[in-house]
Amino acid sequence: MAQAAPRVIIGESDRWTSDLLSQLVRSARCDAEIVTLRDGHSVLEQWRKKSPVLLIADWSLPGVGGLDVLREVRRQRAQPPQPFFLITEKVDAASVKAAVSLAPTAYLAKPFNAEDLLKRLRQVLIKPGEEVVCPLPERVPQQSLDQYLEACRESAAGAPMLASVQDTLGLLQGAVVPDLDALALRFRPDPQLTAQLIAAANTASQHRGGSCQTLPQALQRLGVKHSLNLALGLALQRGVSLDDELLSATGLKVWAQSQRVAELAHWLAGELEADAERCFTAGLLHRLGDLALLRTLQDWHGSGGELDAAAVDKALGKHAAPYGSALRTRWRLPLELRELIAAAYSLGSGVFSREALVVNLAAEAARLGPEQPVSALQQHKAARMLQLDARTLERMPRLADVV
Repeated sequence: MAQAAPRVIIGESDRWTSDLLSQLVRSARCDAEIVTLRDGHSVLEQWRKKSPVLLIADWSLPGVGGLDVLREVRRQRAQPPQPFFLITEKVDAASVKAAVSLAPTAYLAKPFNAEDLLKRLRQVLIKPGEEVVCPLPERVPQQSLDQYLEACRESAAGAPMLASVQDTLGLLQGAVVPDLDALALRFRPDPQLTAQLIAAANTASQHRGGSCQTLPQALQRLGVKHSLNLALGLALQRGVSLDDELLSATGLKVWAQSQRVAELAHWLAGELEADAERCFTAGLLHRLGDLALLRTLQDWHGSGGELDAAAVDKALGKHAAPYGSALRTRWRLPLELRELIAAAYSLGSGVFSREALVVNLAAEAARLGPEQPVSALQQHKAARMLQLDARTLERMPRLADVV
């Protein structure tokens, strides 16, 4: 028999780690009531208002640290003891001794093992024989598709993940940990994973030096294990795969277009001694809004909304660009990267960087049909400003669809 939804308090100042913890809790117990907080004072206040089934706190919480939160919780001598997961970067003997004396349910060193944490969460949140059923959220009665998409735009989870990357994540669980170069190669095709790892690497807790604008830069800053944890959290999200046949077919075309522009931009940048990785990233992410919209359309269809090819095309034409803009802003991708992504659509007016011209021309080249001559690009604004001759344009690779 199903029990009341358990309340879980998460105290974590880093947004992306907090999101990962929330996703792991939802994966362990999909109906959990999750309260996420950024400082120790708020954690204690919420704990005193209503004791949760589980409290998760980072040692380094601002205000009152996680160890002091644990100390206050244990001072109440509750029976049975309050389940408490302490997460920390402190693994020295003195820190471990101080924590163990307060008997945390789990003491998890950052970057933690997401698989291990998920098992521990299930042990705490699900009782033997308990059944948990979590239906999809219902749509508002009489709500049109346009109204639904408008309402979901600011909270959209982002794009689904490529099946090949999901398979890779499955293979990496429990396997020999790859090095940064190998991980970059495995994650490189996926727009969602690339965007969120860049965003995570640019958060305040990770910010050291300049902004990260490419996947290799993000992986270098986050490290292999933390990057794998974040990737696993994404893979566990609802709707991370496009299961609907119509949406999946459309998604494959969008992924192919993104990959085509990215590869062309990388090639052109290499020819012109521009920043090839930044150009690749901008090309890869320029259709992120289309993919995020397809994921939202899947939720609409899954909750009973009607959907056909004409409705999908109309929704993409009207909502994809606003979805992409909202995601890039909400995830706080670096402004320079956002401007480079925008160049895939238009140059506007003003002074253009070499990279912006490269991305713009790559997007134009990707739209060429198989029978259209590449020389037609020579009169394109970006080609003229880059002073590209016909010989260089003719050497531009013709890329097959990425599926």
